[in-house]
Amino acid sequence: MAPPEEFEVDSIPVTLTRKRVKNLNLRVRDADGSVAVSAPPHASREVVAAFVRDRRAWIERTRRALAASPRGRAAAAAPDEVREWRAVVEACVPALIEAWEPIMGVKAGKVAYRNMTSRWGSCQPATGRICINVRLALYPPECLEYVVVHELCHLLERGHGPRFQRLMDTFMPDWRDRRAKLR
Repeated sequence: MAPPEEFEVDSIPVTLTRKRVKNLNLRVRDADGSVAVSAPPHASREVVAAFVRDRRAWIERTRRALAASPRGRAAAAAPDEVREWRAVVEACVPALIEAWEPIMGVKAGKVAYRNMTSRWGSCQPATGRICINVRLALYPPECLEYVVVHELCHLLERGHGPRFQRLMDTFMPDWRDRRAKLR
């Protein structure tokens, strides 16, 4: 596979990746508002540029929506904002863990808090260590509770397969709705 090509279409930064796909596909990246296009190997750069131009209104709407979203706010946050989020999350998580441990029959180990761009949380089942994303302070409280329960479930089941999903269904029947708010 060829390396991605980078160019601009009417001041829109575009990253073009040629793949074994049938159609052109476009998405707006979160952090910088640039556009990623996947195209079949035979598609010319001119065809890709026309595709991007045809979707300019959608690209602009999507950029505005992303900038206004919690994800967009997080990408543009100053260090003092991140410290505030950490304080909020650190104040809430211990009580959530304390409430859920007896219900789930688990015991968490050390809890860490990080400003992460691609995960809401992580769990090391061998040590019980749980890491929670401080950006969850930007979302409704039920999202933070969902992530805590999700990570505690990993103390019972490592992966995300059927058993994990059954456990989540048992402990938090509306977990899919809560997860959807994070997307």
